[in-house]
Amino acid sequence: MKHSCFLPYMAVIMALFGSPSLALESCLQEQLRLQAQVRLLENQVKVQQIKIQNLLQEKELQLMDRGDENRVINLAEKRVYADCAEIYNDGHKQSAFYKIKPLQSTDSFYAFCDMSEGGGWTVFQRRSDGSQNFNRNWTEYKQGFGDFTSAKGEYWLGNDNLHYLTLQGDYILRVELVDFEGQRRFAQYKSFSVGDEETSYQMSCGEYTGTAGDSITAGFNPEVTWWANLSGMKFSTQDRDNDNYEGNCAEEDKGGWWFNRCHAANLNGWYYKGPYTSKTDDGIVWYTWHGWWYSLKSVTMKIRPASFEPNVV
Repeated sequence: MKHSCFLPYMAVIMALFGSPSLALESCLQEQLRLQAQVRLLENQVKVQQIKIQNLLQEKELQLMDRGDENRVINLAEKRVYADCAEIYNDGHKQSAFYKIKPLQSTDSFYAFCDMSEGGGWTVFQRRSDGSQNFNRNWTEYKQGFGDFTSAKGEYWLGNDNLHYLTLQGDYILRVELVDFEGQRRFAQYKSFSVGDEETSYQMSCGEYTGTAGDSITAGFNPEVTWWANLSGMKFSTQDRDNDNYEGNCAEEDKGGWWFNRCHAANLNGWYYKGPYTSKTDDGIVWYTWHGWWYSLKSVTMKIRPASFEPNVV
């Protein structure tokens, strides 16, 4: 008796489909059709999500290009800041150009303060578009050169300024690299320092960490440190040859740098666009990522005190 109510439904199914097996087959086909529609809609949603994400990223980049970063921030001489870490911990969290004056420096100067990656980074070198010529002489590298107003402007802060900055204590060097495919890598070194002009701005750096590979101290192969390790090297330019090579690395590789015989990293080289051919490996080179014959799209070199601890507001 309890199944008698089912009989009218069975009659309807028989009338529509002829038999229960045909009804089941029809239901399965309808289920497959609906599942296919769901998968199609899911794929369409994913495509739209990717488009939205790309548009948001593009909008963010546009805002960065014309927004608050693209300016010099004047703190009205409220106090003297020794580096960007002090500026960050004084409550200024916007990435921009600020005036700083290291403790033993006689002059103040503007530097770009990168407040990302934990904040407090003083940027002393930046390459982004090839707009600046980095094949400069000794005096120009000593004093600094480039665009000190644009958010992505290319510049070298100056070897004197770099010496006074690292003279203040133990600093970390962070190198950020981007290729023409949009991939990013970084290399970080402990105990980075630059000597004064009497030492020809001799550079020293310690332990490496990162994703780009160790092209500065040649940790990628102990057998090549005799020619590729740049730690302990003096600075060389086209008119001041201080490298260990029989020729002039700075002249051949078109930029001032801490050359050995000559390099596995040359971030002040000629601005090519990706793969290049030349008589020498004179591009913007980071060997342990893209080898000698690929010139990177953008590079940033920045420093921060090893003891830096950001103030949490």
